[in-house]
Amino acid sequence: MKYVSYGSEGTPESMRLAECAAPSPGPGEILVEVHYAGVNRPDVAQRSGRYPPPPGASPILGLEVAGRVAALGAGVTEWRLDDQVTALAPGGGYAEYCLVPAGNALAVPEGMSLADAACLPETWFTVWANLMDIGRLKAGERLLVHGGSSGIGLTAIQLARHVGAEVIVTVGSEEKAAFCREFGADHAINYRDGDFSEKVKEFTRGEGVDVVLDMVGGDYLQKDVRLLRRDGRLVMIAFLEGSKCTFDFLPVMVKRLTLTGSTMRPRSIEEKTQIRDALARNIWPALAAGKLKNHLFASFPFAQAGEAHRLMESSRHIGKIVLQVKS
Repeated sequence: MKYVSYGSEGTPESMRLAECAAPSPGPGEILVEVHYAGVNRPDVAQRSGRYPPPPGASPILGLEVAGRVAALGAGVTEWRLDDQVTALAPGGGYAEYCLVPAGNALAVPEGMSLADAACLPETWFTVWANLMDIGRLKAGERLLVHGGSSGIGLTAIQLARHVGAEVIVTVGSEEKAAFCREFGADHAINYRDGDFSEKVKEFTRGEGVDVVLDMVGGDYLQKDVRLLRRDGRLVMIAFLEGSKCTFDFLPVMVKRLTLTGSTMRPRSIEEKTQIRDALARNIWPALAAGKLKNHLFASFPFAQAGEAHRLMESSRHIGKIVLQVKS
């Protein structure tokens, strides 16, 4: 099969198509013939040498795919050959064939293209786990999301609206702010126009928020804590501005705050299957009914994976980027 190699240089320019043997599914696995693969920031981090795959995972880039079930491993009964699926992969998505635990795959929502379906797993698994399971977001609460125009951010907007929460996002341009408002955000703040925390206080009449989903880190973390209401939750999922900062913990004690976070890739197959099942019950029917949506910003041919990574690193995109593996 063909796959995307990035070589020892680890740059977009070093990414090129190469060939290797196609994998065979083991017990509990399915082999997906990949039609589209999602492009995500963890892929960029792995390519750059900052996010090695966990033990046993494919060294090939790619954490989400959509395509056709091409082979079944022993013991797999919930899928059949030729089923159309979208799946969270431990790695290996930038290839013509990808091994996926059977319990980490979902049926492509009715009426959805494979290109759009490839945008779903990484963001929905991550957002559901962090906002619902860890963040305990519920109706009537107020959510602040940094990076609101990213794939994660837009998914968080949709989830918040779906459960009846108010959502505020921060973004880096007026174009992105307008898009997020149209996509369902109650308020969108261009952080380049001043201190986002002052704008949040203005929007909330000084009340603050109940949950913060932070992928920025750095100096944002102290501001997040100051914006949280009593019993608020700060959930960290990435550190684009670094994981270290000077921090005053007094507000954590005074307001009984919870500071937490998680990563998705190292979780066990069983943990991811539990998230998959929750998505199948609560989210996939709404996607099929058109009540929830995602935004596919750009699709690149398989051989242009380097261009897709350059776009991801530029942060000029809104929403998701995919590679078209099978034409």
